[in-house]
This record gives sequence, C-alpha cells and structure tokens, in this order.
Amino acid sequence: MIRSNDGACRSAARLAAIRLRRALARGLGAAVVVAAASRPHPARAQQLAPTPTPTPAATATTTAPAPARVSAEVVVSAPRIDIPLQQNPAATTVVEGSQLAVLPKTIAADEALWLVPGVKVDNQADGERVHLSIRGQGILTETGIRGIKVVLDGLPLNDPTGFAPDLFDVDWATVKRVEVLRGPASSLYGGGASGGILNIETRDGGPGPASVEVSQSVGSYGFWKTLAEVGGTDGNLNYTVSASRMELDGYRVHTAADATNLYGKFNFDLGRGNRITAIVAGTEFFNQNAEGLNALQVYQDARQPNPDALTYDEYQRTHRATLGLVGRIGLSADSDLAFAAYMRATQWKESVPSSVDHRDIQSPGGYLQYTLRTPLGAMSNSLSVGADFDYQKFNEYQRPNLGDAREGPEVLSDQDVHQQGAGVYLLDRLQLSPQWSVLAGVRHDAIDNRLTDNLATPELDLSGRRSFSRTTARVGVAWNPTPAFAAYASWAQGFLPPATEELAANPDGFGGFNNHLVPATSHGEEVGVRGGVANAFTYDVSVFHLLTENDFGRYRVESRPLETFYDNAGASRRWGLEALLGYYPTPRLALELAYTYSHFVYDRALYGGVTYRGTWLPNSPEHQAALDAEYRITPELAVGVGAQLWTRAYVDPSNVPWVGGYALINAHVGYRTRVAGVPTEILVSGRNLGGKRYIAFAEPDPDGNSYQPGPTREFFGGVQLHF
Repeated sequence: MIRSNDGACRSAARLAAIRLRRALARGLGAAVVVAAASRPHPARAQQLAPTPTPTPAATATTTAPAPARVSAEVVVSAPRIDIPLQQNPAATTVVEGSQLAVLPKTIAADEALWLVPGVKVDNQADGERVHLSIRGQGILTETGIRGIKVVLDGLPLNDPTGFAPDLFDVDWATVKRVEVLRGPASSLYGGGASGGILNIETRDGGPGPASVEVSQSVGSYGFWKTLAEVGGTDGNLNYTVSASRMELDGYRVHTAADATNLYGKFNFDLGRGNRITAIVAGTEFFNQNAEGLNALQVYQDARQPNPDALTYDEYQRTHRATLGLVGRIGLSADSDLAFAAYMRATQWKESVPSSVDHRDIQSPGGYLQYTLRTPLGAMSNSLSVGADFDYQKFNEYQRPNLGDAREGPEVLSDQDVHQQGAGVYLLDRLQLSPQWSVLAGVRHDAIDNRLTDNLATPELDLSGRRSFSRTTARVGVAWNPTPAFAAYASWAQGFLPPATEELAANPDGFGGFNNHLVPATSHGEEVGVRGGVANAFTYDVSVFHLLTENDFGRYRVESRPLETFYDNAGASRRWGLEALLGYYPTPRLALELAYTYSHFVYDRALYGGVTYRGTWLPNSPEHQAALDAEYRITPELAVGVGAQLWTRAYVDPSNVPWVGGYALINAHVGYRTRVAGVPTEILVSGRNLGGKRYIAFAEPDPDGNSYQPGPTREFFGGVQLHF
C-alpha cells in the first residue's frame, strides 16, 4: 500500500525475486559442513564434491546420490587473497553454480541473490537493469550499483569513481559461483567497496576436448532467451565460449528490452601453479524506460507508462566490448605476483524528456599484487602489497529531445571527462595458531575527475575538476576452535566518493559537475558465527553496527521534475542482524531461510529545506526474509516452493510517504531425463503466484512521488540439452 499526505492507493513494496536452489556453503575446517553438513541434499552437494571442474552437462544433469560426507574446503578470494571461508573474519555468503543453473530467466542479479541476507536488489522494470545495496550502502542510487565492488572473473566492472552502471556483461546462466562479502571493504578495493564486494566467477570448460550446452527459455510478457555454450580442454588450454540472446516485452507498457551477450574465457596453465586467463566479451543491451507513476496513476492502471515516457520515447542503449588478461605467476616457493589488465570500450545513448544523451567511453585499467608467505616458528604470515589503477575518458554531448527521441539541432552540452583512480594497499594475514588468525589491511586512494566544457564562452564555462582522497583500514580476528564452528569480529572503514552519475547530474545547468557533493565516509564493527549442528543444521549469523557521514540523498526539483539529482543528505546510524539458516532432515528435503533485520535511521538529514532527525532511511525495510524449500521426489524429479517478505519502506527522509510490506510466493518443478540419448533438463517455475500488486521501486518526486509497479503473476519454462 502506498501512503502519502495527499491520499492512499493499494499496492506493495518491491519486486518479486525468483526461485533458485540455494545451498549453504560454509567452510568449517578440514571436514567442511556444506549445505546439509554430513547429510547433504543430493542436488546441493554435487558442485562441491572433490571432482574435476564440471562441464555444463555435468553441472546440470548428475542424478546419482551424493556421498554421505563432503570433504571439500570452501575457499573465497573476495578479500584479494585465497582464504578458507571459516577463517575469513567478514560476513560472506557463497552462492554456487549448480543453484544458479536453475534460474528461470538468468538475466538479473535479483534472481541469484535473493537468499543472501543483507542484500537488497531493486529490479523496477523486471529486466536486467537493477540497483543493488548491501547494508543500505548504495540504496539511494536510482540506477546502477554504488559502493559495492563488482568483479567478474578478476576484472572490475566499476569505473574509477566506484560506480558500476550495470551488470549487462554478466550472463547469469554461465556463472558458477558468486561470493558476497558484506560490510565496508574500502581497505581492499577503495571507494567502490564501502558497502561490500560482489565477486562473480563464470564456469570453466570441462576436462574433455569439448562439451556443448544449448538452452531455450520462454515466459510471461513475451520473454524468451536462447543460450549456446561450448567448453573443454586442449593441452594446457582450458576454454569456454558462450553466446546468448534475450528479448522481452515487459510487464508495463514501454518496458521492452533485448540483449546479446558474447563471452570467451581462455585459461592457460603454465605449470607449477602459474596461469594466465584471457577474456574477450561483447555486450549489447536495449531497454525502454516507462518511468514512475504517481499514486493515482498506479491505482488507475499499474501497467501504464508515465505519459512523458511515450511522448519522448525514453530508452537506453549500451554497446560494450571488453578485452582482459588476469594471471598469477610464482616467483618462488613462498611468493607470487598476481596481475590484471583490461580495456573496455562503451557506446551509450539515453533518451529522456529534456534531452538525448550520447557518451563514447574508453576505460583501461589493471592491478598488480605481490604476496610473500613466511613461516614464523609455530605461526605463519602472508603479506600482500598491491596497487590498482583505473582510468576512464568519455565525450558526452546532449541535444534537446523534440519528442519520440528526435534530436533537435541545438547542442545543450558538449564536454570531455577524464577520470582516474589510483590506490595502493597492504594486506597482512597472521596465522597465530590452528585456531586463531588475524587479517588486517590499509589502503590509500586518490580519485581525480576533470571536465572540459567544449561550449565554453567567456561568460559561461562549466569546466571543472573534482578530486577526492582517503586512507582506510580494516582489521579482523577469526577463531576456529572446532571444525564445525567459526567465530569472527572485525572493524572497518568505508569511503564513498561522488560517482560519475552523481557528478554528471548537475542541478545548476546542463553539463558540468555537481560541485556541491563531498565523499561519504563510514566505519563500524561486526561479529558473527557460522557452523553446523547435528549433521543436519547449518547457520551463518552476523550482527553489525555502522556509522556514516555525508550520506548521499536523491531528490528532484520542480524546474526539472523528470531528472534525478544528488546531495549529501546527512549522517546515519545503522545496525542490523543477518542470518542464513539451513535445515536438512533427510537427503531429499532442504529448508533454507535468509533473514535481515535493518535499523537504519538518520542522525540528521536535510531534505526539502527541512532537517530531520531520527527518521528512517528511504527504501530500507526493517524486516526482509526469504524462505526456500525443496523436496527431491526421485533423483530425477524435484519440486520447490519459496516465499519472500518485505515490511514497510519509506520514500524520503520525511517518512511521510511510504509503501507497504508484502509477501510473494514462488514455485518450481525440475525434471532430468534423456531425449534420444541426450541429457536433458526441464524446468517450470512461477513467480508471485498469488498475483500480488506491489511497488518495485519508489523515489521522491515533486509531482506526488514516483512509484514503479512490479509484475504480478509470471510463469516460465526452460529446456537444457547437454552434448
């Protein structure tokens, strides 16, 4: 339900994320408790058994019961070093590839991350465009991802300011693993990691010469997606190449989208642990933008677009090509050098009511990290020293939108922007004993933004320069008294400089930088435990406290009501609890619960000329939960149901308008068989089976606030063939 000071209208508060088979993956010593501990659910243990890297066919079609005990050790690399999960002093969740393989649409992050506590994904158009937040960091960004470092196969997707404009390069059908580290991590990755890290790894090729996977998915509102993937091993080369095409009409009018993804990953084994990976990728994405509605429009017809969206044919189009090289070279038995280099070229175009915006972007970058491991008697130490450098330049020009995205002859702005981010860091891990370890790091970042106004005159020159720098630190302690129990505590700082999109949204005129913004900073503590009980129950629970200064806020003005601007809203005090629980009473049944409690309030916030104290942060429900249950009737047939819950969320710092809480129900049926001798998997799923009406995203607007309704009942079906 939408509530405001000028009326009420029935609806709800966010987008239905969708069903995936989710397994707990928790490192717990030499004999790790994974998913069902020592009695794992067959479907959830396959990807963790100590076998060679699976081919696409092996990942999706294995039907033999899993062994009674899984002895693999879960290792994460999000902290910039390989570390057993049970020894990582940070709240971290691992989503494994065999669960990702059964996503109905495989096009957006909300599908993959719905069972990760502490994470909120807003998918206002039911497509690939999302914005994502961790512990409320980045929650006020209109589009894209702020304050979260996103790494895909070792290459960052963030620009030098820490902003990831999209996740279009990620084809979730090819992802084998996602690591989500929650909490300030600026000491690891700089300004792009004040809220956490999203480390994504795609599948490798199988051990044989070649294997092929072909899949076709269809669903509600004109959705379809075709994927072809080939991978294998030839001598010292392991490779995988994929291509996909997606189209959808969208739940609302004027939300059609289409995407093409090409991705190639080539792993060269140089022997003695040395390796180099080459990555070649191409992305094309187009989406119409229906914009938000006021409360009355939602009540009249939730599927209608904002009238301006049709009048001006609002849309975005992205073309991107990426070349990258990632590797690790051993310099001695106790030291190695990790490195990455990449070049990304993007052409971007957006039509909005005021203008048609064009950007031609070049983004090179890379990093170098030296690690030395030293025994210290009964202890051991691992010291890493590294440096990142990211650069971006683009030309941007805007012309007036005359309607239907037709561009007028006048040039509203023409500017060249040069951005660079450089960081140096030190990371040290001291193993005090088999039970105790300490991980600490410090980093210094310098970010520079320069703008040249190509339309400058003696009377008006919007050229400018904004530079930001900060030193941040982190320290954590892990305790592992038994293989089935781990505890940790940490303290960390965050640094969130104004991002490209925030700087480019200049409330003082077309073009130029928003010169009113300063970096946001944060610091806080967390404690957590993870482990297993009685071979049938797993848990991962963390409690955190976070203080922020100069939080970013989002607002609109009457003179330009269809554009979003940013300011430093004030300071906030946040604390919360995150829990991921699993119960596996039999090898056939798996029950999993992700729960998040968020108490995010402003110490002070300036909005609309009024200073508010003690009000809740916008778009931050106090309670968020996801429940998943799956029962495997036979090794070939599985059924599952899921539920998601969000409580009330406010629209702006005044806490007067709000959208009400709601619950959604999802379900799926998966069947594995052979057709003409070809391993085949069939998946049928439903989202929001109760047909609940709800608001997928809301933001403040002078014209009665802006609400974006999410889709009601949806159904999807897919077939995968493995050769």
